[in-house]
Amino acid sequence: MNAFSRRGSCPALSTPMQTGDGLLVRLNPVAGGLPPKLLIALAESAVRHGNGIMEVTARGSLQIRGLTMESAALLAAEVDALGIAVRTGVPVETGPLAGIDPREIADPRPMAERIRVAVEEAGLAKRLGLKVAVVVDGGGQLTLDAVTADVRLKAVRADAGGRWLVSVAGDGQTAKPLAVADEDAARDIAVAALRMVAEKGREAHTRDLSRRQLESLASWHSTAPPSVLPDISPSRGEIALLSLSSPILDVETEVLGAKLPISPLEGEMSGRTEGGAVERSRLPVGIFDVNNGHALGIGLPYGSMPAEKIIGLVQKALALGTTEIRLAPGRALLFLGQPADAKQSLHDTAATLGFVTSPADPRTRIAACPGTPACASGRIAARDIAETIAAENADILDFTLHVSGCAKGCAHPGPAALTIVGGENGAGLVVNATAKALPAGYRPGYDAARGISRVAAMIRSARFQGETAAACLTRLRPAGIAETYKQE
Repeated sequence: MNAFSRRGSCPALSTPMQTGDGLLVRLNPVAGGLPPKLLIALAESAVRHGNGIMEVTARGSLQIRGLTMESAALLAAEVDALGIAVRTGVPVETGPLAGIDPREIADPRPMAERIRVAVEEAGLAKRLGLKVAVVVDGGGQLTLDAVTADVRLKAVRADAGGRWLVSVAGDGQTAKPLAVADEDAARDIAVAALRMVAEKGREAHTRDLSRRQLESLASWHSTAPPSVLPDISPSRGEIALLSLSSPILDVETEVLGAKLPISPLEGEMSGRTEGGAVERSRLPVGIFDVNNGHALGIGLPYGSMPAEKIIGLVQKALALGTTEIRLAPGRALLFLGQPADAKQSLHDTAATLGFVTSPADPRTRIAACPGTPACASGRIAARDIAETIAAENADILDFTLHVSGCAKGCAHPGPAALTIVGGENGAGLVVNATAKALPAGYRPGYDAARGISRVAAMIRSARFQGETAAACLTRLRPAGIAETYKQE
């Protein structure tokens, strides 16, 4: 192990990334989950070689922080000795309940494996950027609608061979839909899209593809040039082409009817409300029915926990009969195999240790990085500020609040309704933008939570009956929000 990954790349086990609190590594078990004893051993390794902080990311990856070059190498050796196989290459992600969810439309694992094999055979892994990713979503209780990806495949019908909605460049709401296709065609379109990205270079994503290229993908079986798809065979199944004019479409009105070789199937856009909007993904916290039992989802506050507390929780789970623990997008752990009468005991242990045990927990609406003193880049104690805000203003937290130790915005790269960001002038407030934006107002870092309490009081007084806090914030002027935040 002799290379650092650059910031913004993916800090895999073999290429740790430098952060403010040392090196960080990220791993995804090939098996999808881990037996409790292996997770305990991994957490003990994190204590020995890092700063003892473990994280589950928004995409469901496991991160270990505070490593050095020497200790990262020792950690990698111990992971190998434990027999934990980790994924490499282009990420092809499936949901945390894949294959065991009685409500999923189709098991996404076979499709994901076919895409992995095709990508490997085409030699694309070395030609694509480290952040290029594919999502294969079988539907069910825990979708991947909140996870962004370059290529998305979502099961929409489970008849013979299955049917998949293929879209690109976004999450479940913003991705551009291309086609509803059978398994073979959907796989081929996905790989074709990755080929086009690879031809643009390692910094490219599907968002960089032109409209002409997207239209070519939607009808590639008859129009794509050999230079784009030299070794992908023509479609062996039905493809319904979809309009690219809107990321959210109605099958009956948005299909390119004039170009359709076969009419589309109505009602295949599952996972959307009648009004066309994608439903908010269910948080992976609580009880979930699975084949032959149930899963208990327990969240990590802000995606992070001391390894000692994870060890304590997993030891309790092991004693109660848990056989497998899966990492879940949305910063949670899913405990499987324990008898039904054990769930309350495990839930109570998790609550005592400070884990998130209810989807209504206000901490699920706050993204917060370690901040000071854990991270040398931090200018404010982000987690302490977040805890105070969650305790004092739970009633108005129906929007995303981001507390960032510095302007890098590691915990939430995208825009948030409100962002507190640490800087030279203290704790700045950014409205409806990212942590990189210029703050509209400042107050001392130690007093940031009180500033948000001022804003919360403003929301309570200005909110119409039945109006959400998020909608109220949208109505209020950013300048007025910032002025309220600054008030003593």
